[in-house]
Amino acid sequence: MSAEPRINDRIRVPEVRLVGPSGEQVGIVPLAKALELAQEYDLDLVEVAANARPPVCKLMDYGKFKYESAMKAREARKNQAHTVIKEMKLRPKIDPHDYDTKKGHVVRFLKQGDKVKITIMFRGREQSRPELGYRLLQRLAEDVQDLGFVESNPKQDGRNMIMVLGPHKKKTEAMAEARQAQEARKADAKANPGKSQNPAEAEAPSEEPSEEPAEA
Repeated sequence: MSAEPRINDRIRVPEVRLVGPSGEQVGIVPLAKALELAQEYDLDLVEVAANARPPVCKLMDYGKFKYESAMKAREARKNQAHTVIKEMKLRPKIDPHDYDTKKGHVVRFLKQGDKVKITIMFRGREQSRPELGYRLLQRLAEDVQDLGFVESNPKQDGRNMIMVLGPHKKKTEAMAEARQAQEARKADAKANPGKSQNPAEAEAPSEEPSEEPAEA
């Protein structure tokens, strides 16, 4: 964690390399002269490079600088996207209806900009037929290729076979599009107060897949 820079009379060196309020290079001047210029400009003398010889100091409004820096950091945190890995589990002999349901979840996750770990679970004699799981994973990857790509190829892990799909769309882009869609829905609801909710949106998924933090 970085400490606050020294400012004004907290600076304890005989001379400094001074930078003016507009970024111009003033040169090496005695500390007393730099403090005098700071008073003339009604600004602060701020040490911006303490390890330089002599230290570099700049004339600036330190209070305004701190406020603007805090606002930029706040905005960066607001827009920061935390990627998670969703997990979807399938059986090698899954029936068509269940496959379509699972694929729908994968599509939704990829649209949201999340990675998806697909796990094929083998039981009993199924363990001797790994090609069934491999073909199923290939089929799923092809079905969602417009939204995602195979980030980690299928590999056997004990009784399971695992593949990771990555989204083509970045998380930040997906979040921005989701916000725009939400605002559009609100505007439409306000313009058409009697309009019923979209049945597809009203339907809740029958199974909520698990998720885990993405590895760095």
